Amino acid sequence: MSDHIAGTRYTVMGLGILGGGVGVAQYLARHGGIVTVTDMRDASDLQASIDLLTDLPITYHLGGHDEADFTKVNADVVVRNPGVRRTNSYLALARESGLAVEMEMSLFFRACRAPILGITGTKGKTSVSTLCSNMLRAWKAETILAGNMGISALALVDDIEPDQPVVIELSSWQLEALDEHQLGPAVAVLTNISEDHLDSYNGFEEYAGMKRTIGHHGGSDAIVVYNYDDPECARMVEETSSRLLPFGLSDPGIDGAWLTGDELVLRQGTGEKRVPRPSQLQLSGEHGVRNALAAMAAAAAYGAPIEAIRTGLESFSGVPNRMEEVATIDGVLYINDTAASAPAAAIAGLRVLSDRAKRVHLIAGGADKKTDLAPFANEIAHRSPRVVLLDGSATPELMRLLEARAVPYEGPFPDMGTAFAAAIREAKAGDVVTLTPSCASFGMFRNEFDRGEQFRSAVLALMQPGLDREMKDRMHV
Repeated sequence: MSDHIAGTRYTVMGLGILGGGVGVAQYLARHGGIVTVTDMRDASDLQASIDLLTDLPITYHLGGHDEADFTKVNADVVVRNPGVRRTNSYLALARESGLAVEMEMSLFFRACRAPILGITGTKGKTSVSTLCSNMLRAWKAETILAGNMGISALALVDDIEPDQPVVIELSSWQLEALDEHQLGPAVAVLTNISEDHLDSYNGFEEYAGMKRTIGHHGGSDAIVVYNYDDPECARMVEETSSRLLPFGLSDPGIDGAWLTGDELVLRQGTGEKRVPRPSQLQLSGEHGVRNALAAMAAAAAYGAPIEAIRTGLESFSGVPNRMEEVATIDGVLYINDTAASAPAAAIAGLRVLSDRAKRVHLIAGGADKKTDLAPFANEIAHRSPRVVLLDGSATPELMRLLEARAVPYEGPFPDMGTAFAAAIREAKAGDVVTLTPSCASFGMFRNEFDRGEQFRSAVLALMQPGLDREMKDRMHV
């Protein structure tokens, strides 16, 4: 593919701050593409990303977009950042002008010389991707992990060998480009589907349908690993020509990965392998076990032996921002679960922690994604944690739902420091303080990772010597 880049004019729409736009711009410019980067944000907001591109001949149009960059006047191809909605008027102009519209993932899938293992789902996709790569690295140490986790896939593609395992986490937005260009992975994994990002899609059905496109274009030689227990995932059976390898919590006696007692069973053809059920916090509860089963099935489908799968499972230490054990201080466990930005993920986290703690002190709330928060409010009412709310566009609705269920709460608070101080005020040994928001981060934070970093920093500040309890309670970090 790189042979066709030199001399082609590219408009990279959305430089961003998480690495994807930088990786695209670097790749295209280094292969001789004529690159223009355009972003609604100005240079001061994007300086960290721009600094990574200083050695390359790139033109910047920042602080707004120019229509000429989306027509044949200035471009041949537009590459959009996942944060740019597919309905954007400038993308419509590009298509009307006869320009190809790509994304990093469509470029990567064409350029990658190795078979790709792609993973998506509403929740669990980062944990499954990381766990799966852990298993594959125990088999082949050169395994690559990239995608929707701040790691640019294109930045790595030139060095990928044909026999090198490649694990890519895929968001629904990244899948849009793969579906548009009819591209798919050799092994596709669908962890689960529940309400999320409904502010970006025309209802749940459209969102769920986009998730299932991960298994639409692989062909008969591909394998689709899917959640047998999830009705939306199970619709994949009627939508793909690829081979199927399900996973679930009850063993129906067919090929797949299943929980049987205290063991995970992998069955393929006439063979059957077993490994102990994982004990790590991040892999506990039904959600955690399903993540382990999904990774196990995917790694096996890719060709990893059971010894590598067992080693990768046993050595898994979790993923930052996802049920992350930040510290235990004075007997209180602090959990950063900022990635639980959808109700289903937040419910799963609250269930696991409620079963382990004397009391949960829950920091929740934030920006609206048009998801139904009632199931989360029901779980809160059932589990009875102390509730501390962050301010945001979704928080008033969550407050209304909690009040209707006679659930007390504190806040909403205007920043992480004041919310954190409120959350730890009554925490005692054996308790858990957790950031499990069930909402997006926009407005108060740059993104969900910034939200998690602020929580993590507040926890680590408690470990400073010389801080007595009163001072800790008053801290605004």
